[in-house]
Amino acid sequence: MRKISHRTGRRHPLASVALLVVGLFTTGGAYALFTGTATAESSAVSEAQLDEGKKIFQANCASCHGLNAEGTNAGPSLIGVGALSVEFQVGTGRMPMAGSGPQAEVKPVQFVQEDIDAMAAWVASLAPGPALPEEEMLSGGDASNGAELFRVNCAMCHNVAGAGGALTEGKFAPHLKNIDPVHIYAAMVTGPQNMPVFSDMNLTPEEKRDIIAYLKYMDGNASVGGLDLGALGPVSEGLFIWIFGLGGLIAITVWLTAKSN
Repeated sequence: MRKISHRTGRRHPLASVALLVVGLFTTGGAYALFTGTATAESSAVSEAQLDEGKKIFQANCASCHGLNAEGTNAGPSLIGVGALSVEFQVGTGRMPMAGSGPQAEVKPVQFVQEDIDAMAAWVASLAPGPALPEEEMLSGGDASNGAELFRVNCAMCHNVAGAGGALTEGKFAPHLKNIDPVHIYAAMVTGPQNMPVFSDMNLTPEEKRDIIAYLKYMDGNASVGGLDLGALGPVSEGLFIWIFGLGGLIAITVWLTAKSN
């Protein structure tokens, strides 16, 4: 009798390796194609934003800062100031300035946020500079620690309650009531006008977040001492007593004298 041979169905030892290699090439190729497309789209969006930012800048800012932000006799160079400085100056309405003066003042914002972001992106592309902070650095800080840091580093100009104060030569430290957290952070990092720059060596990002938390706490809580008279300290309080206190005493004296007569 002849034996009937049956195949065992065993695969070649290299078959598993071949399948693994094919799988890796397939997965890698698909990933490369996907990421390449996404990068191309992102790059295209970025280039479009930069072009738009340059156009807006040259139409509105070049007369003072130069066509390429190199600066002129009327305005400083913006090369290296970063996106954060643009967000602060333009996002608070300080720029464009309405006219020359001791310092740029807060005004209604002249641009929509999309245009501000485009200008900030273009200026940031000229040279490295401070970038916009992560959202987590703008909220959730320790208000108690922030109050101590604010008193040590900021109160001599802005007042302990953030009410602002006068400086020399017609300049002033603005009030800090209801300020957008990103603009508080930007002011500490970029040091606009007369304000010093607080680098991460002076105040860590976490300490800056604590100061923001303190100012936001002050926004949401009324003065525990009653009427704060603008929180301007003994000057306003003394003026109040001088006018109303002495005025009241004089009025009473006149009334008593008139009654006796």
